[in-house]
Amino acid sequence: MSEEPYSNLDTLEDAGETLRRRQVMRRVKILAAVVVVLLVVGAGRTVMSRISNNKTLEAVTLEQARQYVKTTYPKAAGTGQTLALPGTLQGYVQAPIAARASGYLRRWHKDIGSVVKKGDLLAEIDAPEIDQQLSQAIAARQQAAASLQLATSTMERWEALRKKDAVSQQELDERRSNAAQARANLSAAEANVERLRQMAGFKRVVAPFAGVITRRNVDTGDLIDAGGGAGRTMFVLAQTDPLRVYVSVPQTYAQRVKPGQEVNVTQSELLGQVFKGQVARTSAAIDTATRTMQIDVTLPNREGLLMPGAYVQVSLPLQATKALTIPTNALMIRGTGMSVAVVDAQGRIALKPIKIGRNYGENVEVLEGVTIEDQLVLNPSDSLNDGDQVSVAPPAKPAAAANAGPDKAAKAAKAAQ
Repeated sequence: MSEEPYSNLDTLEDAGETLRRRQVMRRVKILAAVVVVLLVVGAGRTVMSRISNNKTLEAVTLEQARQYVKTTYPKAAGTGQTLALPGTLQGYVQAPIAARASGYLRRWHKDIGSVVKKGDLLAEIDAPEIDQQLSQAIAARQQAAASLQLATSTMERWEALRKKDAVSQQELDERRSNAAQARANLSAAEANVERLRQMAGFKRVVAPFAGVITRRNVDTGDLIDAGGGAGRTMFVLAQTDPLRVYVSVPQTYAQRVKPGQEVNVTQSELLGQVFKGQVARTSAAIDTATRTMQIDVTLPNREGLLMPGAYVQVSLPLQATKALTIPTNALMIRGTGMSVAVVDAQGRIALKPIKIGRNYGENVEVLEGVTIEDQLVLNPSDSLNDGDQVSVAPPAKPAAAANAGPDKAAKAAKAAQ
């Protein structure tokens, strides 16, 4: 009787132990299932991440391998081109002034920088030899006049005697010849006096035209030689309004320059100032040595800002042509010659040979090889070839805040925050 409760108790304990074991096993299985699920999920995420990274890497590689180019289109020269050429300013009339009378310089009246009018006295020369020669010539004229008076009266008396047949015709002709000779001697003496008076007038050196004295080569007391040449000129006189500019135009542009064209003249020392001139005349011939044509530009200088001898730049507008122009940085120079890279509608490159004409500096004239619809690559690389796939880069957009005022920039910054 007493052993049955103990067996029932053992049975209950065994059943509880079995139940606990089952619960533990169930928890272990659940935990193992959770771990397996987590491992599967982690492995899946790793595989998906690797796939995504591979796709991203492929996209980045393709993006980096793609060539982006900037393009432009040929332009028609609708308004023509402007040709810039160097030039040197000169006085419209510029002359060295030399003496016509020999002597010593008594005094000079105008120095460099003096503005003179036509006929103004520049210098005086002391020439005693000319004065003595003039006095001698006046005396010789008086002698010739006296001889003429005697020959004339003698001829008149002999003509009266001839009427009375008191002298022969031969004797009358001799008296007439003597009178004619005396008349000629008087004319020669008067001409000599006039010549010496003009020489005496050259003792006063005057300005032949209005202008500015740009050089004075003599001083008081200097010995002056008549006709001393350019190396011994007394003064250099230049007319500064208007000025003259001689420009050498290359043969390439010579046919497009005509008299009457307006030009712009600038000087680097006079910043921001442009002077208007006009082509007065052209030489209408090409110099065989330089292959250039000389043109003469007349430039007003009423305010006197420009000075003769200054170096200037002459901008010469040229008449428009029917040829197309392209930027210089679109050219490709290779062993096959000059070419350009054209982008088609599919983004593929086609290299086209071209023939260029005039060079305008930043642009060149294209005679054949391209049309106005061709999309040209700017700054093409040396590795660019036919059939290459490229993408046209969009034009750069200026920053919004750069062009906006302070209020707009502040609002944009606040909206970004």
